Amino acid sequence: MSTLNKTVKRIHPKKFALWMGIVGMIMFFSAFTSAYIVRKASANWYNFPLPNEFFYSTIAILGSSLAFYLSKKAYLKADAKTFKGLYFLGFLLGFAFIGLQYAGWESLQAVGIDLVANQSSSFLYLITAAHVLHVMGGVVALVVLAVGLIRGRFDVPTPKRTLKIDLTFTYWHFVDILWLYLLVFFLIQQ
Repeated sequence: MSTLNKTVKRIHPKKFALWMGIVGMIMFFSAFTSAYIVRKASANWYNFPLPNEFFYSTIAILGSSLAFYLSKKAYLKADAKTFKGLYFLGFLLGFAFIGLQYAGWESLQAVGIDLVANQSSSFLYLITAAHVLHVMGGVVALVVLAVGLIRGRFDVPTPKRTLKIDLTFTYWHFVDILWLYLLVFFLIQQ
């Protein structure tokens, strides 16, 4: 009797952990946006336009995701120079996103919409700040990867290095998509 060898493709434990974390974050932001909708029914809800900086930050985070996507393609082709250049472009655009979010909060405060002005502004600050904290978590991973790039550890593709890039970029693309969801959510709710 012969046995059949079956190749079972398994997800790497680190990728599985990342995806479980992403599911948790989806639940976290779903709870906040659901609470936003429920509280919006209150009589003292205040509507206000989103600051332009939030739209500029969207361009920055989309640009960073595109740069990271293209940098990974270059990495897989063993084009270290293009990989590093696009990586650092995406890295800088990630910081630009955070700076533009902060500028958006300052614009809101300049017109009297601060954290305690109304429930609606409190929710906006809470949800966008929670997102920025998640982005900052991604920035920490980007910094760790950047140190490896500067030291030349990613000049030659290996499975271990590719996994690090996959994990970092998957998380970054997630916070990008999450921001798009939040922006569309706020636009619909306004």
